[in-house]
Amino acid sequence: MAKIAVLGYGVVGSGTVEVIEKNREGLIKKAGQEIEIKYILDLRDFPDSPYKDKFIKDFNIILNDPEISVVVEVIGGINPSYDFVKSSLLAGKSVVTSNKELVAKKGAELLKIAHEKGVNFFFEASVGGGIPIIRPLHQCLSANRIDEIAGI
Repeated sequence: MAKIAVLGYGVVGSGTVEVIEKNREGLIKKAGQEIEIKYILDLRDFPDSPYKDKFIKDFNIILNDPEISVVVEVIGGINPSYDFVKSSLLAGKSVVTSNKELVAKKGAELLKIAHEKGVNFFFEASVGGGIPIIRPLHQCLSANRIDEIAGI
């Protein structure tokens, strides 16, 4: 079973949780295993949320939980996102982010850590998430060397 932690419950975070829950069966088929959102990290309280039992305020709970294999970072900005993402990767957890600033400023470093730790650092949602091209290019053209992707 893949257990997920979502960092941030704003517009993107709450939408991410909703999409995962709404499309659970399809995601399970694609992933080949059960998927569960175990934690949602946010400093605010959401007493009326259907996920209120999943909310935590301490990132270290996620970091030290060996069951968490995927961290979804949707906080935005550099801090505390960078520290959370870097720590997650170093702890052997794969990370998915939609954080444009983080990827632009720290992406190369985070990709290197992910590679060294044998985990994934996915950031397609931060660079044209509505145009799913990076993953298909990576998969379909894996024998080619792509140094840069530019667009307008």
